[in-house]
Amino acid sequence: MKLASYNNGRRDGQLMLVSKDLTKAVAVPAIAHTMQQLLDAWDLLNPQLQELYEALNAGMMDNVVDFDEAKCLSPLPRAYQWADGSAYVNHVELVRKARGAEMPATFWTDPLVYQGGSDCFIAPKADIEMASEEYGIDFESEIAVVTDDVKMGVDADNAAQHIKLLMLVNDVSLRNLIPGELAKGFGFFQSKPSSAFSPVAITPDELGDRWQDSKVHLPLVTHLNGDLFGRPNAGVDMTFNFSQLVAHVAKTRPLAAGAVIGSGTISNYDRSAGSSCLAEKRMLEIIADGKASTPFMRFGDTVRIEMFDDQDNSIFGSIDQKVVEYKA
Repeated sequence: MKLASYNNGRRDGQLMLVSKDLTKAVAVPAIAHTMQQLLDAWDLLNPQLQELYEALNAGMMDNVVDFDEAKCLSPLPRAYQWADGSAYVNHVELVRKARGAEMPATFWTDPLVYQGGSDCFIAPKADIEMASEEYGIDFESEIAVVTDDVKMGVDADNAAQHIKLLMLVNDVSLRNLIPGELAKGFGFFQSKPSSAFSPVAITPDELGDRWQDSKVHLPLVTHLNGDLFGRPNAGVDMTFNFSQLVAHVAKTRPLAAGAVIGSGTISNYDRSAGSSCLAEKRMLEIIADGKASTPFMRFGDTVRIEMFDDQDNSIFGSIDQKVVEYKA
């Protein structure tokens, strides 16, 4: 299935069932008004919704409208949990190498995860509002999964069954604020403002054989100011798959339905694939030339994040955002 949340003036939006080709949509209030309501009763409501999804794709439903990505909030406009990992250790390795730091051996066996703010996600077409360009504004192109209820201590093998939806992510990062925060030894906060998610969330079966081993085996395509920035394959060089990430997050706590777990920046060892964030490109420049030449985002800059199937059809719709100056 494909699902979205339309902006209806309420915090959690209106749940919409979206056709496979992203052209049609329909509200399903008889089943659930919001994405969270659906996730809270997934096992009960999913079969009913699947029947309607098949009818929608067959052109056999009433009250259908043309799907409009501009009307979408993030699929979960707010969530009980947003934990972002760093599953591509190549990316972490580059960060540390650029500043001359050794790579601890545990980074290959124990995932890195930070707990982000989940009370207010940015809509996929909404501006990224920032008070200053001096913060070092960066995008991070990622994938995230959404779970149902997960018991504390679940192992990776059993965690897979709790993954119900997939989304794309722009994990907005403020690079110039990160060093000062990490130096305090207490993790990210101000350096990780609100994230944005793709217009559409999908069930893993929509990917067919491109969903294997709890990984998405497709390129994630990022454009900066209209120019191709990177298209690394999300299924390549992913040290920890999504099942492992879910199990890691649930090691000491249960997860409520609607928990969002991110992959971290998609990164490949094949440099020809490009990058999924400015920081990584700057790191490669520092390693090669001794200094970074690519600037962080400025007011007016745009970023577009999208994934395509084997027929070049958009799967999740696109995250399209402009950085603008915040006006109080």
